[in-house]
Amino acid sequence: MSENTTTTAARRMPTWLIVALSGIFGLFYAYAVWNSLGNLVQTLAFTPLNAMGWIVWIFAIVFPVIVFAFAFALGYRRRALHFALILLTGLVLVAVFWLNLLAYLYGSSASLIG
Repeated sequence: MSENTTTTAARRMPTWLIVALSGIFGLFYAYAVWNSLGNLVQTLAFTPLNAMGWIVWIFAIVFPVIVFAFAFALGYRRRALHFALILLTGLVLVAVFWLNLLAYLYGSSASLIG
């Protein structure tokens, strides 16, 4: 029994490494949130939004936070490389979502204006 607990304790990442990796990747996720918030404010400065526009922009703000929380919860007990790859995969998912959002907005922006 003691052999099993020592192998799991030896595999755990140090707390400083968890904080450092999540902080570095968290800055990129925060940039996605800040960019979404800035685009919402810029859109509101020129045109009012209908309900679909509000849903799209609010989800664009909340989505990176959800993905970061899910990636963190999924990977913080794994090795450092796996944790970094899980956070990177989540960041790629956020980037793909952002590109799809921009394609939707530029392709059919008339549907979001109220």
